[in-house]
Amino acid sequence: MTPRIPHPRPPQTPASASAAPPSGSADRTLLTRRAFGAAALAGGAFAVPAAARADGARQEERIDELLAALSIEQKIGQMFVAVGYGATADEPHESNTSTTGVDTIAEIVRTHHVGGLIYFTWSENLEDIEQVATLSNDAQTAALDAGGIPLLISADEERGVVYRLPAPATPLPGAMALGATGSRAHARRAGEIVGAEMRAAGLHQAFAPVVDVNVEAQNPVIGVRSLGADPAAVARLGTAQILGLQGANCSAAAKHFPGHGDTATDSHVGLPVIDHTREQLDELDLPPFLAAIEAGIDSIMTAHIMVPALDDSGVPATLSHPILTGLLREELGYDGVIVTDSLAMEGVRTLFSDDRVPVEAILAGADQMLMPPDLAAAIGGVRDAVAGGEITEERLDASVRRILAQKLRRGLFEGVEVDAAAATGTVGARRAMSSARSIAEDSLTLLADDDGTLPLEAGAAVLVTGAGSDAKLRVAADALEDQGFAATVVATPTMDATEIDQAATAASEADAVLVFTSSSAFTTPDEQVALVTELAAGEAPVVHVSLRNPYDVVHVGPVDASLAAYGDSDASLRAVAGILAGTVSLRGRLPVAIPTADGTGEAYPLGHGLR
Repeated sequence: MTPRIPHPRPPQTPASASAAPPSGSADRTLLTRRAFGAAALAGGAFAVPAAARADGARQEERIDELLAALSIEQKIGQMFVAVGYGATADEPHESNTSTTGVDTIAEIVRTHHVGGLIYFTWSENLEDIEQVATLSNDAQTAALDAGGIPLLISADEERGVVYRLPAPATPLPGAMALGATGSRAHARRAGEIVGAEMRAAGLHQAFAPVVDVNVEAQNPVIGVRSLGADPAAVARLGTAQILGLQGANCSAAAKHFPGHGDTATDSHVGLPVIDHTREQLDELDLPPFLAAIEAGIDSIMTAHIMVPALDDSGVPATLSHPILTGLLREELGYDGVIVTDSLAMEGVRTLFSDDRVPVEAILAGADQMLMPPDLAAAIGGVRDAVAGGEITEERLDASVRRILAQKLRRGLFEGVEVDAAAATGTVGARRAMSSARSIAEDSLTLLADDDGTLPLEAGAAVLVTGAGSDAKLRVAADALEDQGFAATVVATPTMDATEIDQAATAASEADAVLVFTSSSAFTTPDEQVALVTELAAGEAPVVHVSLRNPYDVVHVGPVDASLAAYGDSDASLRAVAGILAGTVSLRGRLPVAIPTADGTGEAYPLGHGLR
């Protein structure tokens, strides 16, 4: 059985009634806007000050000039965001040759005229902050020399479990931790920190926030990356993150449209199906995206998911004209940049070849093609579609106008070079680290404490063990020692019988045990359950902490106390020590409900949190 987070559902409608409505369903859209307090009028009209109209006219003139100077090849290139391998722009790398047909990042930019780059650790782009900033500067030089259009450089900077910038970038708790705080101020501050640190390193677009409403406990790809299971809370906190990011002059990208929160399939390796009716989509999935649109978000990322209620053709949303154009553009009124999720993911490659996928995405309504696995083939496919008349130049222009508008809005034509030497001093600033600590402390949620175990007795000897690297266990132990405890670490990297026995022996000599578990979906790994079970059989009280999704508590068996930390950032681990010592107040509330282990009921409701 697939455990599903309990959430109120509207009545089911017949299959024929769940088909997508005609685009431009103004009544439904207006009702949704009003429900979330949006200041929208019929048709989306707003009173625009004269100065803003004048600025908009000047920007349109500038876009006209830029667009007129671009060749068809350059327009196509602007619609692609490429992965380039290497720590420097001029470093040859065999993976560049095999995936793009040229050897260096600078050659990718000059040859293919790409509009953007995306950085990853696995593509060897992210060694240290000064190196990242230097790479960004040199890649921009290549772009400006080749055609005068600056690059939009991006990264998956959600923070929490998904982060990209290397140390000393602020190790912020992630989305579900923000959801547990319920604080718009924390969410906005997190966005501001990410945006400022990205801009310091020469990046301009964060593929964040995740505004998927996580109502599926077995979701293997979203989970703790979501702000929670309440669409109103996700809309409120997601909007705050957007305002923080874009207030720091860094583009935000709400993802994954039209909602990836109710699936047990990972779209990296398969094609999930979302079986919500249109009414359920309106209630659960779409409100956060509509709130993002109202907040003026720069871009929205598509999901590689099938949604039969919106499009019964069998194609993923990324390739669906009814979803991207009919729903997002026409019905919800969004005119910003639509960026695909990675085109290297299996969820978008099940029906079409790699040269055809971007063509289908453009025909559906997408503007930016993210990470095609074979850049030359992908661009070639679009070029052939344009030459054959399948994609018109007017269609290219529509997307390139949006991309140029985003670049102008973020000031990229005013200068993109950053001070690489100063970047390290800007990133991970003391005030940002203090904010991370406050968010972590306010997020920790006490799920169970049957015998008043917490706080522990002052000066207690505490064993620290369980899931997590040696380094993370040591962070927790050091934090406990800072709180006056005597801490011992027993690492259990494999959690085999020998390691579990070693931990149990150490527990017999301790006053209390702090044990961590960490699962990416609903079911906690058997070896972690075995460890907790063995420790709980001893005399010392056991304090259990879920380091990722909060669902572990229903699988590990009886423990004396259980906390949800929603992540293993250093700030979160130190906050755990503060809870054990009683120096940190418990404020966190579950942003999701936790089903029973067999999935037939609800163990802990949304909003639960002991004080």
